[in-house]
Amino acid sequence: MPNEHVFRDRREAGAALAELLRPLAGERPIVLALPRGGVPVGFEVARALGAPLDVLLVRKVGAPGNPELGIGAVAEGGVRVLDPGSVRALLVSAEELETALRRADTELAERSRRYRNGSSPRDVSGRTVIVADDGLATGGTATAAVRALRQRGAARVVVAVPVAAHESAARLRELADAVICVQEPVELRGVGAWYADFSQTSDAEVTSLLKQATAEIGGSSGGPPADDPPDPESVRIPVGGDRSIEADLVVPSGVRGLVIFAHGSGSSRHSARNRHVAAALQQDGLATLLLDLLTPEEELDRGNVFDIALLAQRLLVATRWAAAEPATRGLPVGYFGASTGAGAAMVAAARAGDAVRAVVSRGGRPDLAAPHLGAVRAPVLLIVGGDDRVVLDLNREAAAQLRAPCELVVIPGATHLFEEPGALDEVASLAGTWLVRQLTD
Repeated sequence: MPNEHVFRDRREAGAALAELLRPLAGERPIVLALPRGGVPVGFEVARALGAPLDVLLVRKVGAPGNPELGIGAVAEGGVRVLDPGSVRALLVSAEELETALRRADTELAERSRRYRNGSSPRDVSGRTVIVADDGLATGGTATAAVRALRQRGAARVVVAVPVAAHESAARLRELADAVICVQEPVELRGVGAWYADFSQTSDAEVTSLLKQATAEIGGSSGGPPADDPPDPESVRIPVGGDRSIEADLVVPSGVRGLVIFAHGSGSSRHSARNRHVAAALQQDGLATLLLDLLTPEEELDRGNVFDIALLAQRLLVATRWAAAEPATRGLPVGYFGASTGAGAAMVAAARAGDAVRAVVSRGGRPDLAAPHLGAVRAPVLLIVGGDDRVVLDLNREAAAQLRAPCELVVIPGATHLFEEPGALDEVASLAGTWLVRQLTD
């Protein structure tokens, strides 16, 4: 491993990480560090961004007889994340598992008393939260952290680490809004291998850094956002027989249109990136419908995930459902598709005719709808990352086949998932401005 890839210690690693996170300063984030090793990293990030610093209590659940081998994690708020494969492979009994979980919960409670001295966790509702740690190996504790913050109402969750295993970071990006790393090797060979000094962080250092952060940066959380997003309403949309798909509907006051989201393969209505864009569209006065395109039983067949005709049919069913619902009846409709969902959105738009007024594709695959592109009447906005070269070429070919008005916008330096700082915000801004124009003209 080249010497220049090794951090001197956690403080130096945190300073390097902070440089990548500076574009997030305008979002007035809160930095939550995973103790103990994540606190020195988080301290440097918080100081660079002028953000408040606190701890986020997460604890690995160790395997019976081998506590260093993680089989899951627990986090504040009663969040439990288990690795079923490891539990089965190690033949962990229900009693052993419950004992391990109780032990982890007890350690969490003890750490809360030690680091917070009886104070409550920081309010993160409606805020951007940066989760800082010294490294990401399997991603179990980070997964529990993200889920805990979703449960506490965080608007956006960014996991930030100096070094992460590439495969673990890729999995976590399906759950978090972004995963930012200084180094992301294919072979991690242990987080400690990337530090010259990886000695254990003491409890005394954790409490000292938290006090120093309060003194230097201040304890204010910065206050809530100017406008809280409306609460989503969980709905079920019948799709035939006794089957139905689940969806989350948000209708802001003064609503001007409805945007129906089509997620990509391997995702769902809980897609962190689509939720982030949807929140921005709601601020623009647009209702949003994020839906699961398949039933839980249908998701078990991976072939359905790539069945563009089936996914498009589900979009059409949701469009007809929305046209009959009192809260959304009469609203002009647009589609927002990501990845393979963009292909389904194109097919559905071609079949819907004038019932759909606009289509936006984020890092999408409109080429999957190639036989139908010429029949799309609605204006189309294609947003692609400049570094997502294969998909960019596919979008250029699809744009040439469209007869409807089409704009192709390339975001320089962005990759397929738009996880780079500020990239997803640019997607949301572009989509919001364009959709409002198309749906209200």
